[in-house]
Amino acid sequence: MLIWGIIVSAQTATAQTTIFNIPTTDVVAKGRRYFEFDLSAQIPKPDLRNRLYIYNFRFVAGFGPSLEAGANIPFLYTSPTTSVFFEPNIKWRFWDNDKKGLAAAGGGILFKPFNQRGGGTTFGLLYAEASKKLKTSIYGPRFHLGPYGIAHAGERWVGPKAGVIAGYEQPLWSKFSLVADWFSGKNTFGYFTPGLSFTLPGNSVFDAGYSLGNDSYHGNNNRLLVFFYGITF
Repeated sequence: MLIWGIIVSAQTATAQTTIFNIPTTDVVAKGRRYFEFDLSAQIPKPDLRNRLYIYNFRFVAGFGPSLEAGANIPFLYTSPTTSVFFEPNIKWRFWDNDKKGLAAAGGGILFKPFNQRGGGTTFGLLYAEASKKLKTSIYGPRFHLGPYGIAHAGERWVGPKAGVIAGYEQPLWSKFSLVADWFSGKNTFGYFTPGLSFTLPGNSVFDAGYSLGNDSYHGNNNRLLVFFYGITF
């Protein structure tokens, strides 16, 4: 999962503003709000360090037919240390052709540490992407693809500062979907996360997945089990 912060999931059986980590081309409707709580746990546990837990609170509001804004407040806990971040974000869907199943959007997220226990610095993430929904049936998949870049990360940043985001959503039933997303690069955002999404009563959703770091195949246990619950109101 995102070590400096989290871009977390929303409703996946219908429209969603993120999958697990990547944003999508959807936005929260004008006058509606979205709240989410996320829990991530590092599994397997590191050999010589304590397990990492991430608790995240997310709020997003729709301000127009194509604009949303909100914030994440994640807590990164590795006993006995807790690092807290504030992450305001905004997204604009600047093109939408529902008849052809096409859309495009762009946005940004600011990552601001509340404390310096994790050695964090303030930086930003900018992205743009396009999506294509295959309308061969009501259960046609949707694909997402676009670039991302990191701004003002400072000397402590490790890995590339630009890359690709990609996502896949496959409805299997009206209330159940197979989903996956990926940030390229061996950096703090570089994860592949497959999982499942369930639409629940009351405009709510529950997602479960497993994040594998792009560098997690070198014995560093950079992998997390993730659970999300969100509600639109």
